[in-house]
Parts: sequence; structure tokens; C-alpha cells
Amino acid sequence: MKILVTGHNGYIGQVMVPLLQSAGHEVTGLDTMFFEDCQFDAAPKVAEINKDIRDIVPADLEGFDAVLFLAALSNDALGDLNPDLTFAINSAATVECAKAAKAAGVSRFVFSSSCSLYGAGDDDFLTETAAMHPCTPYGQAKIDVELELTKLADDTFSPTYMRNATAYGLSPNLRIDLVVNNLTGYALTTGEVLMKSDGMPWRPLVHIEDISRAFLAVVEADRDVIHDQAFNVGITEENYRIREVAQMVAEVVPNSRVEFADGASPDLRNYRVNFDKIKKALPAFQPTWTVRKGVQQMYDAYVAHGLTKEEFLSSKYLRIKTILGHLEATRLDTNLRWQR
Repeated sequence: MKILVTGHNGYIGQVMVPLLQSAGHEVTGLDTMFFEDCQFDAAPKVAEINKDIRDIVPADLEGFDAVLFLAALSNDALGDLNPDLTFAINSAATVECAKAAKAAGVSRFVFSSSCSLYGAGDDDFLTETAAMHPCTPYGQAKIDVELELTKLADDTFSPTYMRNATAYGLSPNLRIDLVVNNLTGYALTTGEVLMKSDGMPWRPLVHIEDISRAFLAVVEADRDVIHDQAFNVGITEENYRIREVAQMVAEVVPNSRVEFADGASPDLRNYRVNFDKIKKALPAFQPTWTVRKGVQQMYDAYVAHGLTKEEFLSSKYLRIKTILGHLEATRLDTNLRWQR
């Protein structure tokens, strides 16, 4: 298939693209390159279009069989920076891209949604039919897109909604604003597994390689299986309280201990998710990672890289700090448009 991956130069994209290529697909990436200086390792080679998703038109998408849509302001902190921009980019622009894809004759549109749309859940396991209680603009925007995409679904256009669990794992374009990556880095560089909440909320966790495998399974699945369907992406057994993750990190990283940051408080975001649907519907999706293996992967990678406290705490691997740096240097304007 000819596949376009938006946000291909980001954290998940730089893992997903090689997986798609190794499966025999012809891949093109599209990215505005906010985070091209956040490389932990060399980026994979792929044909690419340097463009803001707010500027996509049908002509950009002609000839593609599928669009895998990863592009977004990528976490709650970045989404909270300017909620109006979050909705303009993560919601409105994404829906316009889907309309452009449909107009261009693209038959499949796989949207990277999030389990964060469940938000303030309870301790029960949540399926795809559970109520949604988003706590942030990021989570609400995911809901908005899903609701609009289902209106576009018809015999020629097949959207699928991938509600990813909280991601972790090694990528050439690293993020340390994710709980497993973050706690492991703090443990190595400071000796403290630094908890910024009380650690009681539940989170489903999934490795970015397994997210990528899920997208591959969907794009290759029979249309009847995935048409206009939402899938929680993860493993039911991989739901943990954050303090359980911290304890794993302390057990893996030598000479580290769990500590609570000043002002550590409860987190409204609390959701425990069931992943039976994707397991049953897509047997080709075979996740291979556990959180404990992921902690070990991150620790080994950090050590091999020679990660220092200064590098770890710099703006390089934190999405919010990278964007703020662009704004301060006027590389981006207040609408997050590049200043040419």
C-alpha cells in the first residue's frame, strides 16, 4: 500500500515508519518539524513532505491508499499552553485533513486517538463503550475528532480510531515527558524516582513498538473488521498505578529510590482500560512488551548514550520546553507558525 504518515518525524512516527516499510509498504511522511532537534539517535530514512497539517489540501493526499494520522500537539502540558490552538490543530485541522483525504480518494484513515479521553474514570476496566470524562483540552480534542470522523464514514472512506494507552519506550526522537521514560531518566541521573503526584491513579501503558504494530494490523485488516471502529490499544494486564511503575523503576535502576516531589498531589486523570476488543478482532496484533521490559530498555539506552542530568532536564526531550524555546526565539509565532 501507499501510506502517508502525518507526524512521521515525532516520537511514535520514527518507530512506526520503519515497521511499515519492513512490512513492504511504500511510506511517505508529512510533518512540520517542530521537534527535528530532539533526536536521541539517527532518524529513519523516508520520503517526506514538510507541511503544517493546517495547510493540507486534497492534492497533497492523492494517490495514497491510507493515511495514518499521528500529527498533534502531543500531550496535556502542550495542549494546556493554548487550548484554542489545541482545538484548532488537534481537532479542526485533523478533521479538515480527513475531509481532504476523502476528497482525494484515500480509502482508509487511521486516527491516533488516546485512552486519555476516558479521563476521570474509576477503578473499573473501561471498554470502548465506556463514558468519556476528559480532564484536558488534549483529551476533549480526541473525542471531537472521533465524533466528526464517524460522520465521514461511508462505502468509500473508512476511518478507524486508535485509542492508545499511555506510551513509553525508546525512539530516535525521544520524549521524556512520558511516565516510564521520565521516571527511569530521573532515577539514573539523580538517584531519585521522582513522583510528581501521589501515585495512586491508574494508567494503561503500552510500548510505542506495540502501538505501531496495532496500526499495521489495522491498515492490513479486512475493511469490515475496522470500518468506523474504535480500538483501545494496549494490553489489559498492563494497567498499573503510577506508584507501581515507580517501584519497578527503583528495582531496575541501581541505587535509586522512590521520592515524592514537593506538592505531589492527587491526579484527576485516572483510568483503567480493557483491551479485549483489539485482541479478538485483530489477531495479527501481537504486542510483545511489558512495562518492566520497557524500563530496562530505557535504562540500558540511557546508559549507552551517556545521558547526563543536564541533558535529561534540558528542553531537548520535553515537548513543552521545545515549543516554548521556539516561541522565545521567535522561530514560531503565537499561532505556532514558523517565522520564515
